[in-house]
Amino acid sequence: MSNNPFNGLIARINKKKPSSEPARHAKRAYQKKHFSLSFMVLVLTLFFLFIPLFVIIAYSFNEGKSSSFTGFSLMWYKKLFFESDALWTSLFNSFFIALSSAAVSTVLGTIAAIGINWYKFKGKGYIQTITFLPLVLPEVIVGMSMLIFFSGIKLPLGLFSIFAAHTTFCLPFVFLMVLARLDEFDYSIIEASYDLGATERETMFKIIIPAIFPGIMAGFMMAVTMSLEDFVITFFVSGPGSTTLPLYVYSMIRFGVSPVINALSFIIILATILIAFTLRKFLKNIAAAK
Repeated sequence: MSNNPFNGLIARINKKKPSSEPARHAKRAYQKKHFSLSFMVLVLTLFFLFIPLFVIIAYSFNEGKSSSFTGFSLMWYKKLFFESDALWTSLFNSFFIALSSAAVSTVLGTIAAIGINWYKFKGKGYIQTITFLPLVLPEVIVGMSMLIFFSGIKLPLGLFSIFAAHTTFCLPFVFLMVLARLDEFDYSIIEASYDLGATERETMFKIIIPAIFPGIMAGFMMAVTMSLEDFVITFFVSGPGSTTLPLYVYSMIRFGVSPVINALSFIIILATILIAFTLRKFLKNIAAAK
């Protein structure tokens, strides 16, 4: 019975069957009686995750540099926009490397996921295992290996070395996201496209890519996030004139981190919320169009 190829299809059909009205009422009644513990854990988790952000936002409007709130002021935003050229340069470097490395790793990761998922070839299992190694290796090991490799090929350390290292580091995350999306792919669509006369290229760009686009976009955003916040690997492979935002903040620790960083953090938080809601609406529109 377990080898029946129709078991998965039957399970999905049964899962989609609407439950009866008494069952829905019973489920709501159960949730009302037993939600207190899970709701408390959810509130505590959200509080633990977001309270540092609220502290940063509050202290970005603090008049002084001390840990106590001395008064409301916008002086740190003024210094951020008019007196922080080095900070903006490091932020630009971070975004430039993040977007470029994420774009390249998304293309390579998507192609690799499609190849691994669809084609059979010798050594496929070994290649898939090696692809996941950067996910489990400590970043110190990855950074040191990248530094040794770049030194061996006489590659100057700078923005390009950071770009290459971040692309290598982010590629497995994109690969995993796209591969998970491909595992749920309905292959009968491809057969239908071939029956209707579509070529392999048309099937790829008009059927496959749109179907797995949410996974591709999720991998791209994950790669951008991983690249922006990375410090350890960047520290090993950076050179003169290639300071990113994490390295810039680290260099300020010796003299005390300026509240200007708090102001910049608030702006990044707002931009992230705006991008998240925009992408959420964009992906909903794509899903509705399908």
